[in-house]
Amino acid sequence: MNNEQFIPLYQLDSFSNEAFKGNPAAVCLIVRELDDALLLKIAAEMNLSETAFIYVDDFKTIRNVDTFRLRWFTPQVEVNLCGHATLASAAVLFNEYHLITDVIKFETLSGQLLAKKADEKMQLNFPLTESSTCEPDDKILDALGIHEFEDYVYSEISQDLLIRLKNEGSVERLSPDFSAMKMIVSSKTIRGVIVTAKGDNYYDFVSRFFAPWVGINEDPVTGSAHTQLQPYWSKLLGKNEMKAKQVSSRSGELIVRATKENRVEIEGDATLVMKGKLFL
Repeated sequence: MNNEQFIPLYQLDSFSNEAFKGNPAAVCLIVRELDDALLLKIAAEMNLSETAFIYVDDFKTIRNVDTFRLRWFTPQVEVNLCGHATLASAAVLFNEYHLITDVIKFETLSGQLLAKKADEKMQLNFPLTESSTCEPDDKILDALGIHEFEDYVYSEISQDLLIRLKNEGSVERLSPDFSAMKMIVSSKTIRGVIVTAKGDNYYDFVSRFFAPWVGINEDPVTGSAHTQLQPYWSKLLGKNEMKAKQVSSRSGELIVRATKENRVEIEGDATLVMKGKLFL
C-alpha cells in the first residue's frame, strides 16, 4: 500500500503529563485536499471530542516549515477554535517531526494561532475572549441543575456562556440533563457552557465545559474556554498568571496568562498514547 492511501495518525492526551487523563485528541497529517465529508467521517471514526487535521506540503521538508494550515472537527461538525487539539498538534510537530522553528504558526478559522515549547510543556498563544453580562436563561439553568449562581455572562466571539458558581464543590457536583439542553431554543447562538468557580486550594479557579449542541456532552479539558476564563478571573482576582483545573472525570491542568497584545498564553502537557496509520 503506497503513501497515497494512508495518512499518519496520532492520539495524545492534552493538558496531562500522564496517559488516560486530560483531553484526548486525534491528529492527522494530510498532504492533499480531502473532502469535508471525508474529514467528518474520519472525526466520527476517531470518536473523540476533536480531531485535528494538519496540512503538510511535503514530509521530506517538514522540519524546515514553520506555518501550517490547521482544522478541527468534532464527530458532528467543524469548529472554529480548539485548544487541546492545537496543543496536541504542536506536540506532534515538535516531538515527532522535530521542527527546527521555535514558534509554529497555525492558520485557522480563528486567525493565526501560535505554539512553542515552554520547558517540557507546550505553550499556545490565542486571541483573548471578552464576555459581558446577559439575561439568564432559566431553561439552561434548570437543565444544568443550577439553582444558585454568582454571575452569568456570554461571549459573542466564542458563543459560550460562562456561569460562575459559589465554590468548587458546586461545579464538581453538577450532573446536567444533556437531552434537555439539546432541546432548548435560545435567543443566543450557544456553542457551549462554561461553569466555573474560585479554586479552594492550589488552583486559582476551576471549570467544566458542556457542549451537547456540537456533539460533546462534556469536554474533559477545554483550552479555548480558557481564553474567556483568563480575562474573567483576572478581573476578579487581580492576577494575570493563574493556575487552572478543569474538574471533569479525566481532569486536566493549565497555566494561563494574558499578554500585552490582547492575547492569552495557555500552557499544558501533551502525552502521546498512540501513533499509526489511517488507511483510506
